[in-house]
Amino acid sequence: MNALLILALAVSYEYEGLRLSAFKHRGAKLNRAIFQILAIKGPLTAYQVYKHIRERKEFEGKHYSVINRRIRKLQGQGYLKIVGETRTKAGFQASLYELTAKAYLALLLKNINFETLLERINEQTALALIAELVKLKYMSVF
Repeated sequence: MNALLILALAVSYEYEGLRLSAFKHRGAKLNRAIFQILAIKGPLTAYQVYKHIRERKEFEGKHYSVINRRIRKLQGQGYLKIVGETRTKAGFQASLYELTAKAYLALLLKNINFETLLERINEQTALALIAELVKLKYMSVF
């Protein structure tokens, strides 16, 4: 069974999962909102993301510059990538952003209930996950 599929099976939105850097600190709520919008809507320009974010009550007062800066920071961290360009109404070229696999994995890990994961996997799948985790640098069972 694919490791990503196993993680998806264990997702539980009532559980506070791993504390990843993208979901810590002051910008955690905004990062999560950007991720959710891009996951649902697909590739969008920074201005389009801004318009969707402003529809949410908790972000009514957010300025475009704050959201644009956050999108660029997330791109620099590898959570977003530019997948093309589109022409704006003003005639300028604007980048289209979409989530990377790293961002989808961060969303899954943020919401995963590891207890549920352990209940649902069999011995063979557990061994496969252990093998993948041990391959990671600095990862050990001790």
